[in-house]
Amino acid sequence: MLKAVILIGGPQKGTRFRPLSFEVPKPLFPVAGVPMLQHHIEACSKVPNLKEILLIGFYQPNEALSRFLVTAQQEFKVAIRYLQEYSALGTGGGIYHFRDQILSGGPQAFFVMNADVCSEFPLLQMLEFRKQHENTHSYIMLGTTANRTQSLNYGCIVANAETQEVLHYVEKPSTFVSDIINCGIYLFSPTIFQHIAEVFQRNQQDVQLLYFLSEENSSWQRAEVIRLEQDVFTALAGRGHLYVYKTDGFWSQIKSAGSAIYASRLYLSQYHTTHPERLAQTKEGGPTILGNFIQHKLYNFFSSSQLGPNVSVGMGVTVGAGVRVRESIILHGATLQDHSCVLNTIVGWDSSIGRWARVEGTPSDPNPNDPYAKIDSETLFREGKLTPSITILGCNVSIPAEVVILNSIVLPHKELSRSFKNQIIL
Repeated sequence: MLKAVILIGGPQKGTRFRPLSFEVPKPLFPVAGVPMLQHHIEACSKVPNLKEILLIGFYQPNEALSRFLVTAQQEFKVAIRYLQEYSALGTGGGIYHFRDQILSGGPQAFFVMNADVCSEFPLLQMLEFRKQHENTHSYIMLGTTANRTQSLNYGCIVANAETQEVLHYVEKPSTFVSDIINCGIYLFSPTIFQHIAEVFQRNQQDVQLLYFLSEENSSWQRAEVIRLEQDVFTALAGRGHLYVYKTDGFWSQIKSAGSAIYASRLYLSQYHTTHPERLAQTKEGGPTILGNFIQHKLYNFFSSSQLGPNVSVGMGVTVGAGVRVRESIILHGATLQDHSCVLNTIVGWDSSIGRWARVEGTPSDPNPNDPYAKIDSETLFREGKLTPSITILGCNVSIPAEVVILNSIVLPHKELSRSFKNQIIL
């Protein structure tokens, strides 16, 4: 019997995802037409004998999350539960805190995945790879190749070329260590908790030295904050337990809203084999579809509009005559009026773009000439100026006719009166 754990984080994270994360928890943001988390759950549901998926995070249970869990359980026929941390406990602290729930029923192994990654999720291949390493105390991490410069932004893995045993692991090194990076997807046997317990006990001893400076509760809390990457993998490397399974399939982090558009493109390409029914085609009397495009069935459009590639349109969206949309996510209830142009943009829920208006951003795609390039995790500002990136309109934003909004972030409930370029509009 197998289980899966998805680490969904909580509200204090995802700041690079604002203002979209104001409206919906980041893991529920739609990527390629479905909530980000649904891609993980669907991959888990295809693993034979996987009985339960546990979501661990510190979001307050809310209506959107509850509704999503009920729908996903019905659709994928797998038990899904949300376990709420009392505070941010780190990637290892959360699974250690809820170890009894993870181990109940006696699973032989369990997957752990970060919610903010987009991947082909080669879970079956990871299971097969684990069988080749008969040792029941072996732990598998998914790795992929990055270019030398970008590898410094990730956990770097040095492995034995023949056995794939991890010999050395460094999280975000200051100098080049390896071009094999950690994908944030793991397959553990229950004995991993012995190693996490060692870290917890060390943390407790450190905390006891400072005990007289602090309250008992906060001391306990500090001991429970455990990072899988720095605290566990670094210590496990070279001890004959940790192995890397390298994937050639697509993988990307989803840290910023710009990376959501890139992830959407990767998933839409995959839909040709996994979900061809989700991709729309040009039909007589309908809009012209260029490349991969996904639409909710309930939306209104004019036949003279041109949509795609890499566009997803939510429920209740109205697209006027002569509209052009490319490389964008249009969220439910939005209105794109006649002859408006939307490029490299996320249009928030119930927002409106006026006639002949142009809303455009700058994509932050990886270098297409470098097969190992990953999407750069840009900071919001560089040298005091807003870094050019995709344009984001929060919910209920109104853009007037005939204006240009370029490389800007517009917070929710704004009614603009003129053009803007390279600005955060509060």
